[in-house]
Amino acid sequence: MKIAIYTLTSELHDENATSKVTNDFLGSLQADFVFMGNDYSDYGSHSLDLIYIQTGGTEGLFKRMLPKLSSHTDRPFYLLTSGKSNSLAASMEILSFLRQNGLKGEILHGAPDYISKRINLLAKVGEAKRKLKGSRLGIIGEPSDWLISSHADRNLIKGVLGLDLIDIPMQELLNVIASTPVKEPKERGLRSNISQALPGAYQIYDALKVIVQQYQLQGFTIRCFDLLTALHNTGCLALAKLNAEGIVAGCEGDVPAMLSMRIAQSLLDVSGFQANPASIDPETGRMLFAHCTIPFNMIEHYELDTHFESGIGVAINGYMKEGPVTIFKLAGDLSRHFIAEGELMESQSNPDLCRTQQIIQLADKKQATYFLTEPIGNHHIILPGHHKTLLEEMVR
Repeated sequence: MKIAIYTLTSELHDENATSKVTNDFLGSLQADFVFMGNDYSDYGSHSLDLIYIQTGGTEGLFKRMLPKLSSHTDRPFYLLTSGKSNSLAASMEILSFLRQNGLKGEILHGAPDYISKRINLLAKVGEAKRKLKGSRLGIIGEPSDWLISSHADRNLIKGVLGLDLIDIPMQELLNVIASTPVKEPKERGLRSNISQALPGAYQIYDALKVIVQQYQLQGFTIRCFDLLTALHNTGCLALAKLNAEGIVAGCEGDVPAMLSMRIAQSLLDVSGFQANPASIDPETGRMLFAHCTIPFNMIEHYELDTHFESGIGVAINGYMKEGPVTIFKLAGDLSRHFIAEGELMESQSNPDLCRTQQIIQLADKKQATYFLTEPIGNHHIILPGHHKTLLEEMVR
């Protein structure tokens, strides 16, 4: 993660005086900078590019530079200023000009602690967006028939996020599975029906890895219920393993859920738990989420069970560490999102639900009404830790 600082200074100001102010100001900030001076040739290529407005009288200089800078990046312009030598006034004029021309920007000004926190947050988001660009996400089979609202605007996703969605026929995966050797699993002491299904579950995992490599994917979502009828097995184990290995792997062909998982992974290095609410108490903000798979790197321990709806194959009953969590979902047309922080109170294992079950208390109980009045589909992504500020910055 690199934070670059470029300078903009009026020729009327004394260089020695501005250098001292610059050194003192930048030295007060708690961030690792790459100082670029007035060489803007690689502007836009770092996790975060800051333009340090050293003095007033720089507005015209910036206006002349803007066409070239805009050709380097589509990110907002971040104007760093100490406030010395009329630099804040110049920054305000520049930001006003940017907005008049339909461009985004922000002035970073205030106490050193505030500026430092803001810079480091923006750098994390910028690095995550760098990771996203050029990603290839597969859609294996079509979205499940019941996901009537969970679609995505491909052109918008490509233009805004830089992601490519790749269609892969389900039959192609089935062909790869048929040609994939069956291996003897290492697990022992399981119920007989799970022991019998386990080799096939690992075969699905090996085949999905072939598809990922063949299409050079960073993630995928799969119409997984088709595996129940075609193979009498499930993809739950495969998805748990692949997510833990850094390949985003979503269920039911849910493209918005996959996008949300990929965004979370680029920002937090965890794919997230794709789940749907099973019950909600709108008065207390207490919710129960459940699904039959969860990334292995998110849980402390797990048990293997059968898939809930079908009673066949292999599913994961995973137990995540209790504590802070964030619930996240981005709409497929990028028009809106939902982010809520809360606490994972406990995991449970009721036989009449999908196998991984989490009871979450929302920090703001009023947010529970979102699920009953304006939900973005049924699947939402649960992430360990509180990340609302980071995610808000990422998707705004």
